[in-house]
Amino acid sequence: MDDSSLPIVYLGILVVLLFGAAWFLFRQILRTRRVEATFSRLQAKLNKEKGTAQEYYELGSILLDKKLYSQAIAQLQKSLKAKDLSGDENVAVIYNALGFAYAAQEQFDLAIRQYKDALEKQPDYVTAWNNLGFAYEKKQLTAQAFEAYTEALKRDPKNSTAKRRSASLEKRLLPST
Repeated sequence: MDDSSLPIVYLGILVVLLFGAAWFLFRQILRTRRVEATFSRLQAKLNKEKGTAQEYYELGSILLDKKLYSQAIAQLQKSLKAKDLSGDENVAVIYNALGFAYAAQEQFDLAIRQYKDALEKQPDYVTAWNNLGFAYEKKQLTAQAFEAYTEALKRDPKNSTAKRRSASLEKRLLPST
C-alpha cells in the first residue's frame, strides 16, 4: 500500500464509524420516541378513566425506567387492584416490580415483602429469588441472602448473578480453616 491511498483508507474507516454511530443514534431516538409516546398515551388515558391491569403495569414500568419510583409504586398497586388481572405469573411480575421500586428507594423491608409475595404466586421465578437475595444483603441478613441465591441456583443452575453472589456470601458465612 502506497502513501497516497492511506488517507482514503482512513477516510473510509471514519465514514463507516460515523455511519455506524449515526445508525445507533437513530435507533435510540426512535426507541425513546416510542416509549415517550406510550407514556403520554397511557398517562392521558389513565388520568381520564380506569385502565386495565396491563396498562397500569406498563405505565409503572415506564416510570421505573425513568426512576420515578413513588409514581411507579402507585401505578403498580393500581395494576394489582385491577379487576381484569389474571394468572399468578402476571401477579408475580407485578409484585417483583413493586419490590424493585421499594428497593430502589432503600425500603428493603417492603421490597422483601413484595418479593416474597411474588414467590408465593410463582415459586420458580428466578429473578424474584435474585432480587430477594439482594434485598436481604442490603439488610445485612447474610444467611437469608445466601439461601435466596441458593434457591435461584436450584431453579436455574446457570444463573450468573446467583452464582457470583452466593460464592461471595459463602466465603463470609464459612470461616476459612
